[in-house]
Amino acid sequence: MTTFNGLGLHIGNLARLSNAQSRSISPENFTGEKGKAGMALEGTGAGCARELGQGWKISPSVGIDPGQTFTLADIDGPGAIQQIWMTPTGNWRYSILRIYWDDQEQPSVECPVGDFFAMGWGQYAQLSSLAVCVNPGSAFNCYWEMPFHKRCRITMENIAEDRMILYYQINYTLTDVPDDAGYFHAQFRRVNPLPYKEVYTILDGVQGQGHYVGTYLAWGVNNTGWWGEGEIKFYMDGDTTFPTICGTGTEDYFCGSYNFENPVTHEYQPFTTPYSGLHQVIKPDGVYRSQQRFGLYRWHIVDPVRFQQDLRVTIQALGWRSYRRYLPLQDDIASVAYWYQTLPTAPFPQLPGRDELEII
Repeated sequence: MTTFNGLGLHIGNLARLSNAQSRSISPENFTGEKGKAGMALEGTGAGCARELGQGWKISPSVGIDPGQTFTLADIDGPGAIQQIWMTPTGNWRYSILRIYWDDQEQPSVECPVGDFFAMGWGQYAQLSSLAVCVNPGSAFNCYWEMPFHKRCRITMENIAEDRMILYYQINYTLTDVPDDAGYFHAQFRRVNPLPYKEVYTILDGVQGQGHYVGTYLAWGVNNTGWWGEGEIKFYMDGDTTFPTICGTGTEDYFCGSYNFENPVTHEYQPFTTPYSGLHQVIKPDGVYRSQQRFGLYRWHIVDPVRFQQDLRVTIQALGWRSYRRYLPLQDDIASVAYWYQTLPTAPFPQLPGRDELEII
């Protein structure tokens, strides 16, 4: 019988006991050590607690200066990240989250913090799903399980011109990790505008065995009319011209239908569900905000896309022109791909510079 190790808790095994050790990192306990939380004598709350002293919310957050990379967590394994909560201030595109596994120099997660939590347009929208929740007023929550064998290091880089304040909590367990546990990965990309008749690449260059578990898209349209006819395609294990998996349309892949249109109001209908959603619809305001922008997510939690050697994922930007003909679109598209795989992590494309990340 396999001994339960504290990974993968769900309602069916929640009652089972385990020898796993629960730990948590926050500005009140930077190392997560047992019995060392709430001991700070200085921090961002020290002035507010000047009449109360140690143990009274002395260090609830950190400040990260422009150009600074701050280490949020540095954990010796084996273990697993189980939940991350944070509420960063400032421009979410200019705060870069990175996660490194087992002493790799190459990050396995590299993404603007807003996009990682499916908030790529820099403004709040409620999101209620199994993997990611975004709650009022700007509370980012991640529930992707992230096991590791040797080490986990998480950093935040501030590339903005202003100092940012970050409240955060990283909950994890120290426990045995099965040999067949994959490492969590997330990669950001953006193209603005997409060249005419080119497909948008969500992910490419993946090497090793693994499974694809999620897509987030921040989609800004540059044409009038419907924009979601494009097919998503998964090329795996040596596929060349044609993929193994091909979707039937953008709204179909995100588990909607017929333009995401409310048949009563004849407007886009935002929705957020455990596995998929159109959680953000940003409408023109009649002045400078002239384009429509959308946030969409699709988590492959019960239907992961498994690959043995390599993976490439693309999506078409496709609308309509006259006489029922398709129109290749030249839209502003940003994406985050989420997947698990064996190490090593292949180098990611260089993250876009600040001007290329900017939402304009």
